[in-house]
Amino acid sequence: MAGEPHEERRGPGARAALLALGVLVPIAVGFGIYAFGKEHTPDYNSGIYGQHGTDAVDLKARLGSALLCLVLIQYGLALWMFGRIPGVRAAPHPVRTGHRVLGYFLFLFSLPIAFHCLVTYGIETSSPRVAIHSFTGCAFYGAFVAKVIVVRSRRLPGFLLPVMGSLLLVGVALLWYTAPLWVLNGYSVPGFSSSSYGVG
Repeated sequence: MAGEPHEERRGPGARAALLALGVLVPIAVGFGIYAFGKEHTPDYNSGIYGQHGTDAVDLKARLGSALLCLVLIQYGLALWMFGRIPGVRAAPHPVRTGHRVLGYFLFLFSLPIAFHCLVTYGIETSSPRVAIHSFTGCAFYGAFVAKVIVVRSRRLPGFLLPVMGSLLLVGVALLWYTAPLWVLNGYSVPGFSSSSYGVG
């Protein structure tokens, strides 16, 4: 048919454009968060859910730990959905729906935590720990946008979805290690001592 060759010719270009979009938009999101954090004047009195100061830091550490647990559940559901758990059949449709709903909830759950970090501290580089935490936070939301683009597209390579999901898991784990665990462990974890105070 006359339309088919035209669609074939347009296909590679559309795929390349989508791939470029999938790279540029997440970078723009991550850089935008970084730029705001660098220019923003930290407000050390800002609170989260009515808590301020050290109480806010402690609450945020517990919320961050809960977030990591939920992300691990989300990752386990993804492995189940794609039949990657040995000896277990691929998940039924309700699990896919639950995975999607939990993903939206996780995003919304993370926003107050990230907002408090950004408003209270901005982007800090006063020590390796706070620098890693700050940069990972920026990259996390860029990676989240990239995952949404990958999920919504049928033109991008299939391997990108598990790659993006794994990156998000690693990002949350690194954020947890450099702040929530650090706080709950008496302001010290292997590799970062109590002298590296900053983002809580």
